[in-house]
Amino acid sequence: MTYQAGDAAAVTVVGAQAGGGAPVRDTPHGLGASVAAVDADAKVLGTHPYTADLWAEGLLWAAVLRSPHPHARVKRIDTAEAARMPGVRSVVTHEEVAGEGGLGRTVQDRPALASERVRYHGEPVAAVAADHPETARLAAAAVVVEYEVLDAVTDPEKAFEAEPLHPDGNLIRHIPLRHGDPAATGEVVVEGLYRIGRQDPAPIGVESGLAVPRHDGGVEVYTASTDPHGDRDRLAACLGLTQEQVKVYVTGVPGALGDREDLGFQLPLALLAIRTGNPVKLAATREESFLGHGHRHPTLLRYRHHADREGKLVKVEAQVLMDAGAYADDSAEALAAAVSFAAGPYVVPNAVVDGWVVRTNNPPSGYVRGEGALQVCAAYEGQMDKLAAQLGIDPAELRARNVLATGDLLPTGQTVTCPAPVAELLAAVREAPLPALPKDGPVEDWLLPGGPDGPADPGSVRRGVGYALGMVHMLGAEGTDEVSTATVKVEGTTATVLCAAVETGQGFATLARQIVQDVLGVDEVQVAPVDTDQPPAGPGCRGRNTWVSGGAVERAAKMVRTQLLQPLAATFGMSAELLSIADGKITSYDGVLSTTVAEALEGKELWATAQCRPHPTEPLNETGQGDAFVGLAFAAIRAVVDVDVELGSVRVVEMAVAQDVGRVLNPRQLRARIEAGVTQGIGAALTEHLRVVRGMVRRPDLAGYALPTALDAPDVRIVRLVEERDVVAPFGAKAAGSVPLVVAPAAVAAAVRAATGRPVNRLPIRPQAAVGAS
Repeated sequence: MTYQAGDAAAVTVVGAQAGGGAPVRDTPHGLGASVAAVDADAKVLGTHPYTADLWAEGLLWAAVLRSPHPHARVKRIDTAEAARMPGVRSVVTHEEVAGEGGLGRTVQDRPALASERVRYHGEPVAAVAADHPETARLAAAAVVVEYEVLDAVTDPEKAFEAEPLHPDGNLIRHIPLRHGDPAATGEVVVEGLYRIGRQDPAPIGVESGLAVPRHDGGVEVYTASTDPHGDRDRLAACLGLTQEQVKVYVTGVPGALGDREDLGFQLPLALLAIRTGNPVKLAATREESFLGHGHRHPTLLRYRHHADREGKLVKVEAQVLMDAGAYADDSAEALAAAVSFAAGPYVVPNAVVDGWVVRTNNPPSGYVRGEGALQVCAAYEGQMDKLAAQLGIDPAELRARNVLATGDLLPTGQTVTCPAPVAELLAAVREAPLPALPKDGPVEDWLLPGGPDGPADPGSVRRGVGYALGMVHMLGAEGTDEVSTATVKVEGTTATVLCAAVETGQGFATLARQIVQDVLGVDEVQVAPVDTDQPPAGPGCRGRNTWVSGGAVERAAKMVRTQLLQPLAATFGMSAELLSIADGKITSYDGVLSTTVAEALEGKELWATAQCRPHPTEPLNETGQGDAFVGLAFAAIRAVVDVDVELGSVRVVEMAVAQDVGRVLNPRQLRARIEAGVTQGIGAALTEHLRVVRGMVRRPDLAGYALPTALDAPDVRIVRLVEERDVVAPFGAKAAGSVPLVVAPAAVAAAVRAATGRPVNRLPIRPQAAVGAS
């Protein structure tokens, strides 16, 4: 595929959320063009408005007191000393919260501020508002909390027998999946134990917010929310207000690879603003960010694969244990994805999978891109490598003999009705040329593991090539009601899109403009800032914005198109369906009518509102069976790595990617999404792990948590994008960012196994796992 570099847009951003502001002209434009992101210039120039930049007259600053213990009984909270400090305007604890509302999207089990117990290191206990940020931090530290330290349950395997950590118990969900004949056996059996670490979303911009009190006793909250209506509803419940009294404005989102700005940040802000009658601002430190938001679920996986002598899979047995941390949040949904995809994109006639997710006193886990699917992908691809070695079959060939296709059954009993070109994807990465070996160039140009000035010895470096396949689901699952509403208004030659889909960096604001340009033929399209006065569009994840919100925008734009074309068609005695819009012109099929869109719109104001709701799904039943997913996306990656077998350091040389995309809507943005997903996956494979020792987070900063940098990013070669449109999806497009993230860690692990001959069963890969070569 050829990628065009569109002209960078000159954007003046006005309002609270990316996408609003002055009209932008791009050439080319419309669907299929490489249109520059509408907020690109503003972000590069530093003029994009993030919450941390907001200000209000009479502003106060907030600080949050967090628990220093992973598990303790709260015996007493004394705020008197903090309240007496000069400049302190208010101190709040759980006693000021109207109702112990839940913070989780799906299971409301988390207190707004800790009351009788703290259940993890960093849990919010109290909050302070003061006239200076340093005063607020000192006052928060002056709040006296008397704790009775309790034994912390940090091993999820021990959570089953431990004393309940929560009124709802320690077991959040158990899914026993049974498919085919549970007693079936294969001629060849391989087993494995795998551990996946705690990856953090680590957004570049930490959490922040601004709350402004309203005259009706309500509050307005400005925050980088990815689910504004859900946050509004939970805030209202916690504050004892109606939904109409709480309004959430979405500001620029400085990175969102998971949920952002949970109520541990929003609620103290809103509560303090109402109590003081002043605007209140909270900007988290990096340490507070690591302690406060959800992380990827650490997972323990036990596998047993059965196959015949030809390598055809007979049965997959798996046990998946996920650590939810202290509260449930999105854990039940993450477990459903893990169990459902435990066998991967392969035909498996028989499966016995048990999945559990439990509470512990570890930091909370939450939604992180690719949740559930990433953990099992690393495990089942490790099993495929073991099976290939046992059978003496090339690992890529073994995968090719078992790949899933349209019409096959998932272990959940759901038929794959969407395009599933897994065989084509695998063939594409197998056929791609391999990168040159370092020996083919001058020694001074060699890039060795450990960096240009590292201690690596060329004689101890081994090259490995590994393959991995993976899959993700799109939209919510198990009966989630997915719906989005959009309004398109046209006045003169300018169109405006109103939709509550949050631009988190995935390109929705740009896509919305492209859709309207494509349907209506106008150049100037504005995307209004997002707030909760607009109808809900759901959380901005799992391809929801492209499928559901993009579909709503397209339907609304087509309704406006009909309003525009019908009078013209009636004038010439023909149907509006016989008129077309292209290149800013309206023409009839026979050429009798030809006019510009600008002329047709002159003096008119047209608008329409539409909804998009995909077909319904159903919950998994008592044996893990059911049509739980709206759609699926697939990818294949070939990783090439160099490993220093003396030091255990790894350099990823190249990632060759073939991906099932449905339809390319913006080549430039699609490539960026794939590259970003692969890079985040390399972080999960090699460096990213939030260390927690006996429930205590160690080194919660960017020095202790190693994100991949530009020096770690390899050459990402997109060798094929399969454009086989999903007929039930608007535009036929599929989610783009999650699936390469899910597959990349498994591919890197496979390549390290190939280079060293050693089992790699833990992510991120420890240096000692790559030392030595068998």
